[in-house]
Amino acid sequence: MARLPYVNRDMLTGTAVDTYDRIAETRGSIEPDTPMPNSFRVLLNNPEAAAAVGQLGEYLRLNSSLDPVVREIAILSVAQQTGSGYEWAHHEPVARAVGVRPVVIEGIHSGRAPMGLPAKEGVFAQAAKELVDGGNLTEHTFQAIEHLLGPSGVVDFIVLVGYYAMLATALRALGVDVEEELGSD
Repeated sequence: MARLPYVNRDMLTGTAVDTYDRIAETRGSIEPDTPMPNSFRVLLNNPEAAAAVGQLGEYLRLNSSLDPVVREIAILSVAQQTGSGYEWAHHEPVARAVGVRPVVIEGIHSGRAPMGLPAKEGVFAQAAKELVDGGNLTEHTFQAIEHLLGPSGVVDFIVLVGYYAMLATALRALGVDVEEELGSD
């Protein structure tokens, strides 16, 4: 159960309404029948913070240099490492839709990853694990992702993992519930 109220658009005034609309637009939730995700409904208790979180998330999801498969492997790895059922519930269907193979999703979900994963997918799961667990990458892992992603991609990858780890912490501390249509947390 959420520790702060879930904010709806009609509860906001002034620039906070613009913030809500921007977040809803970038998440495909501007239509009344597609509600704003609970994550942002709670964050909207502070519209400025929600706007900053939303802006970085928009960049990472829509404009970063990362291939969607790499992005979703990293996000699912963070969700598994942090125990974020919320992020898992939201991103597991996205991962399937962008082409992350079921064996990779299952390996991450079971906690076995990167063991048993193909090398290319495994290196991204390993990198996310290292970043979440210790806040750093081994030289071997760094060189592997730099080889695969290039310098710009390395920055995008590390920022992505940090963003979703931060979000997982905030969602857990705020008690954000997984939306009914996605299942329980």
